Amino acid sequence: MLYSPTFFSMAVANLSCLASFSVFYLFPLFITQHGGDKADVGIIMGATALASVVFRPWISEMIDRMGRKRSYTLGSFLMTVLPLVYLYFDGTIVSFYLPLLIIRIVHGIGFAVCITAAFTFVADLVPKDRLNEGIGMFGVSGLVGSALGPAVAELIIRRFDFDTLFYSAAGFSLIGLLVHLPLTETYIHTLKTVKVPFFAVLKQGRILGVAVIAVLFGIGLAAVNNFVSPFAHAVHLSFISVYYVAYSTAAILTRVGGARLVDSLGEDRIIPYALLLTGLGLMSMVFLGGTGVLFAAGLLTGCGHGILYPSLNVRAIRGQPIEIRGKIVGVYTGSIDAGVFAGSIILGYVGDLLGFRVLFLSAGVALLAGLGIFAATAGRALRARGI
Repeated sequence: MLYSPTFFSMAVANLSCLASFSVFYLFPLFITQHGGDKADVGIIMGATALASVVFRPWISEMIDRMGRKRSYTLGSFLMTVLPLVYLYFDGTIVSFYLPLLIIRIVHGIGFAVCITAAFTFVADLVPKDRLNEGIGMFGVSGLVGSALGPAVAELIIRRFDFDTLFYSAAGFSLIGLLVHLPLTETYIHTLKTVKVPFFAVLKQGRILGVAVIAVLFGIGLAAVNNFVSPFAHAVHLSFISVYYVAYSTAAILTRVGGARLVDSLGEDRIIPYALLLTGLGLMSMVFLGGTGVLFAAGLLTGCGHGILYPSLNVRAIRGQPIEIRGKIVGVYTGSIDAGVFAGSIILGYVGDLLGFRVLFLSAGVALLAGLGIFAATAGRALRARGI
């Protein structure tokens, strides 16, 4: 059974984890309030993403050795305790810069552990013939959590203070920690299991192809996360949130309405359309001049995201041994994080030199480039299946 109590419990835990993490989308306000500038924001926020990428091989190995649930427990514990450490940062940012940077790095590690362990847990749990549906619907919990966190954070900052914000982040993670504890482990490592190194998994043709496309996907996400708001502000649009409402709604509805269709058709058929939708959605921002274009761009990109994220994940893990699934999910999620990190820097320079329209055009081209990479890596498999 796909939609079991275990599935829903893990979905609640994932929602709570993402809500806790996304509360910190407003953390740049804390940095600037304590005397930090744009460079400080970039370094301190980027440290979290970079840590998530750098430590992913060890995290993935741990998940395949310790088990999915134990690893999630560790990550969730870190995500619960770390927000409380921020309570001790006071004064000018210069006085606590290094400790804050270290905490941000550990925070990124904790989040990476939770995400990798959660999706590996669910991949073990769902039936093979409903992988796209299972992973896609599980991902809805993350989309809801990512929308809930910033909304709660903005309300708290307006009415209370940053201490309350940090308590709320810890509270969200505590819910996830408590909810998942009664669950049963899905995979137990044995001494007879053949150890496969992380980078040996990465070098496998199909997984490497997914990793490269995931990096390009991450570049697109960097454009969505970092540059939609300043671009919309620059062209004097009042309702910037309409983009994110359209994006999240489209991503969720696509998962709910299309998950079984993807399983019936196969992810190899669907991924090219998802890449095309995401790329065109990003490129449509070139025409931004009013709220209608902003809404349409969010709708297109959200539809692409809703299909692309689970389909790429499933393409990587389908048919692979259970004992290396943690590493495979680590390769996939780590590649997206790497793309987000690199895209934030590269697109930032492109925007400074050539403007926002060229920035979004470049992000869209990156997604369309994924079509060529997919054709090169998936063509043989498609022909072998007669597709």
